[in-house]
Amino acid sequence: MKKIKTPQLTETHILRNTSTRVILVMLSVALIVWFLPRTSGSHLHYDIGKPWVYGSIIADFDFPIYKSDEVLKHEQDSVLALYEPYYNYNAEMEKTQTARFLNDYKDGIPELGKEYVRIIADILHHIYQSGIVSTTDYSRVHKDSTSMIRIVNGKSATSIYTSNIYSQMSAYETLFDDSRLTAHRPILQRCNLDEYIHPNLTYDVELNRTEQEDLLSAIPIANGMVLSGQKIIDRGDIVDEHTYRVLNSFEKETQRRSNVTDEISSTVAGQVLFVSVLIIIFTTYLTLFRRDYFGKPRSLTMLYAMITIFPIIVSLMMEHLFMSVYIVPFAMAPIFIRVFMDSRTAFVTHLIMILICAAAVKYQYEFIIVQLVAGLTAIYSLRELSQRAQMFRTALLVTIASCVVYLSLQLMQDYSIYDIDQSMYRHFIINGVLLLFTYPLMLVIEKLFGFISYVTLIELSNTNKDLLQRLSEVAPGTFQHSIMVSNLAAEIATKIEAKALLVRTGALYHDIGKISNPVFYTENQAGVNPLDKMSRPDAAKTIINHVAEGIKLAEKYNLPKVIKDFIYTHHGEGKAKFFYIAYKNEHPDEVIDETPFLYPGPNPSTCEQAVLMMADSVEAASRSLPEYTEESISQLVNRIIDGQTADGFFRDCPITFHDIAVAKQVLIERLKSIYHTRISYPEQK
Repeated sequence: MKKIKTPQLTETHILRNTSTRVILVMLSVALIVWFLPRTSGSHLHYDIGKPWVYGSIIADFDFPIYKSDEVLKHEQDSVLALYEPYYNYNAEMEKTQTARFLNDYKDGIPELGKEYVRIIADILHHIYQSGIVSTTDYSRVHKDSTSMIRIVNGKSATSIYTSNIYSQMSAYETLFDDSRLTAHRPILQRCNLDEYIHPNLTYDVELNRTEQEDLLSAIPIANGMVLSGQKIIDRGDIVDEHTYRVLNSFEKETQRRSNVTDEISSTVAGQVLFVSVLIIIFTTYLTLFRRDYFGKPRSLTMLYAMITIFPIIVSLMMEHLFMSVYIVPFAMAPIFIRVFMDSRTAFVTHLIMILICAAAVKYQYEFIIVQLVAGLTAIYSLRELSQRAQMFRTALLVTIASCVVYLSLQLMQDYSIYDIDQSMYRHFIINGVLLLFTYPLMLVIEKLFGFISYVTLIELSNTNKDLLQRLSEVAPGTFQHSIMVSNLAAEIATKIEAKALLVRTGALYHDIGKISNPVFYTENQAGVNPLDKMSRPDAAKTIINHVAEGIKLAEKYNLPKVIKDFIYTHHGEGKAKFFYIAYKNEHPDEVIDETPFLYPGPNPSTCEQAVLMMADSVEAASRSLPEYTEESISQLVNRIIDGQTADGFFRDCPITFHDIAVAKQVLIERLKSIYHTRISYPEQK
């Protein structure tokens, strides 16, 4: 059965891994290509004042030299500044409103004579003859630079100064400016004379639009011609303003003459091919050198997320925001990967990410060189992040490295140091400031992808933390045992180049489950052992239960998963041997069920967990030695660790026989130092 089952499991595992890789590649390529900018026409990148990096260009057809958008906009504004807008004159408005006024006050204005009705009618006639516009049109007229408008009356149009027309408000005030009415203003205000003042000039939208379009269409959009066969630019030539316009015109004409749909399709196909090759190269790297990451979904997700997110950000900036991509802190990605994974993966990820981003930016050569140097500087300067000052130093070094590399590239292009674009250095400084946000974002990455940083480990290993403080008060013996184990395990981890801080922190928490019933464990007892009154299976169950209790406390205090794994695995799938052997001796003729005496496991799956298991077992057993000699300590250490190896506890973790031998040697030397015999001092006679 096993011979049949094993190949099936292996084949299923291979298929699952293969499908995972294919899905990751396809999803990453689809997302990146979806956001990459797709501009039709030539994809040449150039700027005024910079050298032409491509080959010689010779025009193969005649084309006009188009004016720049700024020049064309200036000419259009100049024409529109002299434009006189058209307003339609409504002669019936004066007749209607004047007749209504005369009818309403045919008996005269109360408290005033009938002659005032005639005076007001004459003033209204004068105002209407000058022209009244609505408040909106009046504001438009005075905002425009033109000083005249055209009044359309029938088939004729007359130009008048804008200062001669009235708004409804200014017309109302003009009534009272007459010396004959000023003294009677309070009386006249009660007459609501503004009800007889209405616009008789209206803005002609259609006519004005047509006239403005005719004026703008008369402005030539080109200034000069390039003839077929004429050389436009050669490699190394500096792009001046005229050449820049010629190149722009050449691209526009090329685009106009080509099939835009076919060109965009070709662009998308090229982008898919380019991005696919790079993502496949990255996946191949993981397959060959970091295969274990395929068993860690969150690690894999973070790697592909970094490769995908930054190209999307760059594409959005180039397509919509039109901001410099040099302010984007690309070095964040290798820092995260270096801190949580390894430096080689950090560099490969950064390289692939920058190459993909280069497909969306101008001057790919400069961009790639600057960002690769920045990423390498970040990786080399931040081996492990344990203090805020380290992040500040890394950000400073990345900024300096970017500035120096960019300066060197500019000097190699024969630039004078006074002609170099100073704004680029401001972008590098902004980049360095944004890179400082890596430190607070570290917590977000930890929560999203289940990692644990050195900063978090340092915080957790503080013995003043609530849970460790409670352990020291409730179970002081267990607390001292945890301190001893953490020191032993950390020293072993340092010798075998494992993660010393991780195993130290895990060791401090591995026995926190003993807080629930501290008196059942010998290190916390004072001569009385309550387990003696219990049956061996029940006693074993009580002791084994500290693993489950430890997990409950870990979840209550939100300890990271990697710390919980130390609690699960520090006994592995071993037995509570004291109670098992004692029960077996008491029942020699029975077939013993081992289940009540077994720990739930699992066995260690990392070097750090294996180191903790060895240090924990040896330290606990060393307390029961009758005498502490080099021979007894060596025998104890070798017996316990060889037994664990023989029982297969280390079968699922990548620890070597050399690492186990080093662990034995460290434990022997440390226990000899801890339990060394002191000489007896003579008493004075």
